[in-house]
Amino acid sequence: MITPLRALIRKDIRLFLADQRALTMSVIAPIAIASFFGYALGGAGSQTQTSKIPVLVSDQDDDAISRAIVTRLSSEKSLAVKPASADEARAAVRKGSASVAVVIPQGFGQDAGRAFFSSSQKPEIAVLYDPSHAAERSMVQGILSGDVMQVVSQEMFGGSRGRALLKEELNRVETSSNLAAPDRESLVDLLKSAERWSDSTLAGAGMSRGLSMPYTTREEAVTSRQGIQYNGYAHAFAGMAVQFVLFLGIDVGIGLLLQRQRGLWKRFRAAPLSRATLLGSRIVSAAILAFVIVLINFLFARLVFGVRVEGSMPGFLGVAAAFALMTAAFGLLIAALGKTPDATRGLAILATLFMVMLGGAWVPMFLFPQWLQKVTLVMPTRWAIDGFEAMTWRGLGFASALQPIAIQLLFALLFGALALARFRWEAEG
Repeated sequence: MITPLRALIRKDIRLFLADQRALTMSVIAPIAIASFFGYALGGAGSQTQTSKIPVLVSDQDDDAISRAIVTRLSSEKSLAVKPASADEARAAVRKGSASVAVVIPQGFGQDAGRAFFSSSQKPEIAVLYDPSHAAERSMVQGILSGDVMQVVSQEMFGGSRGRALLKEELNRVETSSNLAAPDRESLVDLLKSAERWSDSTLAGAGMSRGLSMPYTTREEAVTSRQGIQYNGYAHAFAGMAVQFVLFLGIDVGIGLLLQRQRGLWKRFRAAPLSRATLLGSRIVSAAILAFVIVLINFLFARLVFGVRVEGSMPGFLGVAAAFALMTAAFGLLIAALGKTPDATRGLAILATLFMVMLGGAWVPMFLFPQWLQKVTLVMPTRWAIDGFEAMTWRGLGFASALQPIAIQLLFALLFGALALARFRWEAEG
């Protein structure tokens, strides 16, 4: 049985290699698309500059406070700030040419100063944003809040407008009849202390008059070993390898359907070949091709984009081999469930794209809602991609590959058992 099995496997591989379309779809297409997605996902860590968020700012107040706020926003390394009128900003956000626009209203500096010391009406800064960029809006709002607080507090404790507003508020409190005497005395003491601080010369000694953030941050990317950087190409090549290798599984299944439709399987059955030999040869040949295609994709990623197997090499090969077997069993299941090649191809492509999408092949899994991340645990593609990422840029050990390997092998057994139970040797009339 070994010799016929080997001959059938060799025949399947030769037919695949002779098919230029199959080679293009299985090797060249995933490399090209993965290169694009990898670049879009940030490339090779710190070697690629992250795109800045385009922000338009309309300063309708144009005084010292608003200008200082715009200056601080412009100095943020994550923002690309440009001036614009309110109408221009709204139109740009509507068209999608800007993610966020900030409109500072007229009189903002004066009103913000009054609201700083009292319960006066707070001025409103309009934040216009593209609804498809809600994450960028949150980031800009956070930066804006810190900048406004620092600029306004600095002006109130040290600027000419702050001193004038302090005197105004002090006079209002001293003449107010709505405050109890103890409360009035406390507020007067507080405002007089702020007034003395504003008039002092301590700022000349290097002491800031305004409020400032009481902390700084130290950013540290955490992986299994120090010095390993995130590489967006690792995720992209994992996702595209999974997608196009599954397309190979579809071709295997459709090929079996065509052979059955043409009566080839009936002739094979007439030969002294067992059912296990015939089906086993297709599974083994498809698994070999899938495994080699995965290796070719990651070899290209290693040579061109610096994607390394930072974790366990046996773990990486184990994940690749388990995924290859799962793909082969998936192809056999397609052949078992399908009736005609044309109808089956469309449904198989739809099912594959569904698995690929929910498996996180197109975009990283962390962008999914939490409930959807839990749902995707039933997708074999999710475990394949997680396994490849664990063995590449995460740099995890062999133990972290065991679960992805085991779950993919379970899916391979499930698909294979279903296929064997439903497989028909002859085309239905």
